[in-house]
Amino acid sequence: MKTQYYTACSLDGFIATDDHSLEWLFPLGDINDTSYPGFIQGVGALAMGSSTYEWMLRHVVKPGTKEGAAWPYQQPAWVFSNRELPGLPSAAIHFVRGDVRPVHEAMTLAARGKNVWLVGGGDLAGQFHDAGLLDEIIVQVGSVTLASGKPLLPRRIVSPPMQLKEAKLVGPGFAELTYAVPAKQ
Repeated sequence: MKTQYYTACSLDGFIATDDHSLEWLFPLGDINDTSYPGFIQGVGALAMGSSTYEWMLRHVVKPGTKEGAAWPYQQPAWVFSNRELPGLPSAAIHFVRGDVRPVHEAMTLAARGKNVWLVGGGDLAGQFHDAGLLDEIIVQVGSVTLASGKPLLPRRIVSPPMQLKEAKLVGPGFAELTYAVPAKQ
């Protein structure tokens, strides 16, 4: 069982624009050509920040609209937020705040031996790293630059350095990098 930050970023290290847009991402490739289909099968629980959750509501679920869809995850999800957010009655979503450690413990139990996925929010992934709970980063680096935006991981991580485990080409627009995150010393 691993706690993994699986995401995509621009070549200059941003996961979204300043206004939380991901429109830069979609022209770069098809998610089915990435490791995602296999990755999601190994996920037993997931966590995300409030901005990621709200993006999912606006762009995927679209509650109350004709083009709305179901919550895309079967796994239980924990949404970290300091604000009140609307829930989805048909989804196993837990709204939490504060220290990631007790939430990680609950997520690990719910995952039943499968991996915990940190879906989005570089700062949230950083909080898991700070707590010594981040095991792996899988990032698809896109062939665009944004110049500013929401950073991949707004933390200084230099000692011990992450260990590159795999690098592969994903279509014409991405390089997928997998890093092991060593335990903090």
